[in-house]
Amino acid sequence: MKKVSLNFRIFLLASMLCLFLTSCSNSDSDDSSQTSKVSVRMTDAPGDYDEVNVEVVDVKIKSTSETGEDGWVSIGNITPGIYNLLDLTGGVNVLLADNEVPSGYLGQIRLILGEHNTVVKDGKTYPLKTPSAQQSGLKLKVNQTLTAGATYDFLLDFDVEHSVVVEAGNSGGFNLHPVIRVSTTATSGIIKGIVTPFTFQSLVTVQVGDATVSAYTNELGVFQLNGIPAGTYTVTITPDVSSTLPPLVVPNVVVVNGQISNMNTLILK
Repeated sequence: MKKVSLNFRIFLLASMLCLFLTSCSNSDSDDSSQTSKVSVRMTDAPGDYDEVNVEVVDVKIKSTSETGEDGWVSIGNITPGIYNLLDLTGGVNVLLADNEVPSGYLGQIRLILGEHNTVVKDGKTYPLKTPSAQQSGLKLKVNQTLTAGATYDFLLDFDVEHSVVVEAGNSGGFNLHPVIRVSTTATSGIIKGIVTPFTFQSLVTVQVGDATVSAYTNELGVFQLNGIPAGTYTVTITPDVSSTLPPLVVPNVVVVNGQISNMNTLILK
């Protein structure tokens, strides 16, 4: 009777441990605990000016579409400076920020401008007033869900022709009432799956051009390869030599930018 009770307790303890590990695994896969790579670039359409110079001092993001002042955070890794928008035409753009941010819903981007903004017209330089930008920043709606491990490129496309206006009255000054279109390109995808048996680690690799992207399986056999550009790949799973099992080669794995390609369960045998 005591033996049966002891076996039952061992079984119960093992079951609880399994549930705990599964819970940890699910928590680790939650987008809220992971990051996505985000870059913010600026470009422009031509306008009837010699120069339109704007000073960018910060780029902030907000995880909701709510219009209040709470919840804004700087992307970080900013490239501040004064940029002539008319240099950014014909497909040319400039990188303003490039960093890892929390995955999940991204509601808005805010472009903070400094005070050194000018317009050059017919060889003469005029101050470019940007009162709304100086006080609270240019708020741009994004409404994009960021997939963990993916890379997103946001392009802020100024329309100078419709953004810069002559101030009313005799001052001859110019105001900036920006017209900006935001477009998003997800520039990579993810390959994930589960390798079994998982009593040992396996190395998962994929060749991306001249580079090899790799990841090891965790204690539950789960792996994830981030930052894989769109395309069709061959994934190789190489088990630890102690397993004596041969590698598994899986061809024709299709990756789509901004999406997860789930290979599900892969069995080594």
